[in-house]
Amino acid sequence: MTDTNKISKLLNTSRGPQEIQDWIFSLAPLGVAFAFFLIFLWPMDIPNKDIIFATGVAAGFIGLESDWIFRGWRKNHMVTIVLGLVGIAITIAAAWAYLNFS
Repeated sequence: MTDTNKISKLLNTSRGPQEIQDWIFSLAPLGVAFAFFLIFLWPMDIPNKDIIFATGVAAGFIGLESDWIFRGWRKNHMVTIVLGLVGIAITIAAAWAYLNFS
């Protein structure tokens, strides 16, 4: 497949309503993982625990967004790729802001 063919597919393929349902269900494993992260980390007496929480949340969301970028690439959905990149940028900015201002 040539590069121009992939680009034209990315620009012309539309998403269906199933994509929204897939996105919502992809949040479930992240929520379960974060719940266990909180349950096991909260009672520990660790200095700067808030930094660990912020970093863990940011890493989880960046992992989820990376999965959606690859999913958009496979299904030729340019909007999914762009939204994944925007989500990563927002997550990094929020984590950086929290770590610098705390």
